[in-house]
Amino acid sequence: MTQDASPESRPLTPDWVRDAVFYQIFPDRFARSGRITGLNLQEWGDTPTFHQYMGGDLWGVADKLDYLQGLGVNAIYFCPVFQSASNHRYHTHDYYQVDPMLGGNEALRRLIDEAHRRGIKVVLDGVFNHSSRGFFQFNDLLEQGPHSAYRDWFHVEAWPLQPYDDTRPANYAAWWGNRALPKFNTENPAVREFLWQVAEYWIRFGIDGWRLDVPNEIDDDSFWQEFRRRVKAINPDAYIVGEIWGDAHRWLRGDQFDAVMNYHFTRPCLAFFGAHTLDHRMNEVSGTGHVAPMTADEFAGRMTAVTQMYHPDIVRVQLNLLDSHDTARYLTAVGGDASAHRLALTFQFTYVGAPCLYYGDEIGLPGGPDPDCRRAFPWDEQQWNQDTLALVRRLSAARHASDALKQGEFRVTHARGEHLVFVRPHVSGTAHVAMNAGQHPASLPVQVDAPGPYRDALTDRVYDLAPGMEIEIPARGSVILLPVQV
Repeated sequence: MTQDASPESRPLTPDWVRDAVFYQIFPDRFARSGRITGLNLQEWGDTPTFHQYMGGDLWGVADKLDYLQGLGVNAIYFCPVFQSASNHRYHTHDYYQVDPMLGGNEALRRLIDEAHRRGIKVVLDGVFNHSSRGFFQFNDLLEQGPHSAYRDWFHVEAWPLQPYDDTRPANYAAWWGNRALPKFNTENPAVREFLWQVAEYWIRFGIDGWRLDVPNEIDDDSFWQEFRRRVKAINPDAYIVGEIWGDAHRWLRGDQFDAVMNYHFTRPCLAFFGAHTLDHRMNEVSGTGHVAPMTADEFAGRMTAVTQMYHPDIVRVQLNLLDSHDTARYLTAVGGDASAHRLALTFQFTYVGAPCLYYGDEIGLPGGPDPDCRRAFPWDEQQWNQDTLALVRRLSAARHASDALKQGEFRVTHARGEHLVFVRPHVSGTAHVAMNAGQHPASLPVQVDAPGPYRDALTDRVYDLAPGMEIEIPARGSVILLPVQV
C-alpha cells in the first residue's frame, strides 16, 4: 500500500488530534447524575438489554470530568445524544434537541463549557443516513400518506407505509431493512440542506467535531464535500471522523473526512497480543469477524502497512480503537486475558494516531457483542482492575509528555516470534518501545544511535543505553524508553 497524496497536496487535518487521548462514551451507561427522576429504569449495573434504559445522562458525565482528566483524556467522543426512543439513540427524533433523558440542551451546554475549561474537546455522533419513525417529517408521512409535504424526504416504494408489521417487507428504504430507521433521500435538496444546517448548528454551539455514522451509505462525494466546507468554515479545527470499516481512500483525500475509525488497527492487535487466548466464536458473532493469530513479524508488517495506507497527516489523526459499542470488548474477545489487554493498550498509546478508549476499558470492563458491550460503568472501585487503570494513567502521561509518541514516525527494528521492538523517531528525540508477548522473560535489542540515559515511562527505571545493547523485558511486559533530557 502506498500513500495517495504528495506533500504538495497535503490534507489539512486538526493539529489537536495528534495530541489527543480520546474516550468514547455511550451516554446511557456511563454515569447517572440523579437529577432526572420519574423514569422507568433498570438498576444500574443490571444486564444490558436492547430496549431498557439505565439512565446515564450528560449531567453525570460532567460530574466525572475530573476522573477523565485524571486518566489523561483530553477528547470525548459521544455516541448519539439527540432525542430518540432508543437507549443507543441512533433512532433520531429531533436533531436540534438533546434527549431530555440526558438532560437536554442545557446539560450539553454545561458539559461542553466544563470540558473546554479543562482542555477537553467534545465530538458528537452524527447520524445523517437515516432518522427514525418518530422523526417529525417521517411521522408526517405516516399521518398523511402520499399527501405528506415530506413525501420526497424518504424512499417510499408503496402506500400505505408498513412501519410496524414485521410479517411484511418494509415498503420504504431503511438501514439494513430495519423499518425503525427510515433512510433519508439525500438527493433531495431540502434534505441535504437540513442535514448540513444541523451540522453547522452544533459546531456553532461549541462542539469540536463530528463522528459520522455509516457515512458510506450516503454514496455521494458531493454531499460530504459540502458537509466539510460548511463545518470547516465555522471551525477550521473541527475533527471529522467517519465510521468506515474497510478501505477509506475515497473519503480521505482531503476534501471529505479528516480520518476514520481505524478498525485496520483493531484486528491485528487482537491477532498478535491475544494470539493464545482469542475467543474465535466471540469475534465471529461480534462486529470484528474472524481473527487469525499473528506472529510478531506478521504483526509488524501489517502495522507498518497501516501507517502507509493514507497520507501521513491523515495517519497521525486516525482514531485508533481496540473496541467500541459495535464490537465485543477487547478483554472479552481475547478470552479474558488481562495481560493481552494491557499489551494492546501499550501499543495503542505508542502507535501513530489518536488512541481511543471505550469507556471502562481502563478498568478492565468486560462485555460480549451488543448489547453486552454496553454495560453500565461500575463506579464501585473494588470492581476495577487497578493494574490496568494504573497502566492507562502511565501511558497517557507518557504520550502527553513525548512529542515522539504523539508525532514521531513508526519503524520496527526487531520482530521475531512473540517479540517486537519499534521506534518513534522525532527531532526532539526518539522513543523506543520493546514488547514481549511471550510467556518468559526475554532480552531484546534496543537500537540507539548514540549512548545516553533513557527512562522507562512505565516504571521510571533509567537505562544507560549504547548501540548494540539488549535489555531484559519481563514476560507479557513492555518498556517505553524516552530520552532523558540532560
